Amino acid sequence: QVQVVESGGGLGQAGGSLRLSCAASGTIFGINKMAWYRQAPGKQREWVARFTDLGTSDYADYADSVKGRFTISRGNAKNTFYLQMNSLAPEDTAVYYCNAEAIRTMTGWIFDSWGQGTQVTVTS
Repeated sequence: QVQVVESGGGLGQAGGSLRLSCAASGTIFGINKMAWYRQAPGKQREWVARFTDLGTSDYADYADSVKGRFTISRGNAKNTFYLQMNSLAPEDTAVYYCNAEAIRTMTGWIFDSWGQGTQVTVTS
């Protein structure tokens, strides 16, 4: 019913930038919460950033490890979100997942629609 697809991963250099995209498709009336997570080899998946649509305003929050370096935003196409990653470090290497955490559809709410992930590798 809802599909979430990430793109934009790849190889980055320490100190450089990459931008990830997340596109949700389906019969979607709106996405109230969209988040990025990541999972490094041998580690648990961790939350990175979240975009929350509060109706009259938007709110973004970040894990301490990326605060000040990463920015989550919504595109002009309301079902597309981005994660701008600046000042990359080797410890940012991980598979990055987009999770549409709260979606309004024709038939009601859908929670936690995950994408397949996109690999980000940062070299020093």
